[in-house]
Amino acid sequence: MAHLHNVSGGLFGGDDLALKVDVGKGAAAQLTTTGATRVYRRGIGTAITRQQNEFTVSDDALLEYVPDPIIPFAGSNYFQQTIVRLSPRAGLFWWEMLAPGREARDEVFAFERLEMRTEIAADHEIVSIDRVKLEPQKNSMASPGRMGACRYCATFFVCKVGVGTEIWWGLEADLRKLAAGLPQLDETLWGISTLKAHGLVIRCLAKQGCDAASGLFCLWDAAKFALYGRHAVRPRKTY
Repeated sequence: MAHLHNVSGGLFGGDDLALKVDVGKGAAAQLTTTGATRVYRRGIGTAITRQQNEFTVSDDALLEYVPDPIIPFAGSNYFQQTIVRLSPRAGLFWWEMLAPGREARDEVFAFERLEMRTEIAADHEIVSIDRVKLEPQKNSMASPGRMGACRYCATFFVCKVGVGTEIWWGLEADLRKLAAGLPQLDETLWGISTLKAHGLVIRCLAKQGCDAASGLFCLWDAAKFALYGRHAVRPRKTY
């Protein structure tokens, strides 16, 4: 397991960061953060904040990328692009969770813009292209077509190259049943769909971040046991 550190304490306007991870053949890696990723206000005349991520998972390897939430502060402008390449029999458990801002300061959806682009390729085949673009000053997040009454959103990809479609359909059904029995169901919305091949995607909208996080851990544990016969190991830290 490895923790990703940013000694500045957060991301600032004009920052242009890059993360490149290669998981070798047959290896297993779990990456997490030491705390939430804070995206600070962009100063006048300052460029937007950028983060470029590139993950390559070799044959028979496994990557578990389970960071803490991204918190966009008031006035921040954040762009993130992630590319994941999975080789034959490679596995992936990868999630991102977005917070509405610094709720204790009443900074709820006060950021300027947040955009995230994610592309996952499995054995040279694109299996997911995901796009998120939020501009709360232009479009109300309370719209039923966006966040509604919820404040947190999460996306969780579960992949293992070479696993057949019927296995994914069965796992989708099992995880749907598990999600339906999670606590605080009236405070969260869960959606689970099989990808075109090699995996599935889980979506969550929640009123409280702790409900989304606890649900993600439960679904991660169940999916890992189903695909690998062993339980997920939580990062050595506390939400």
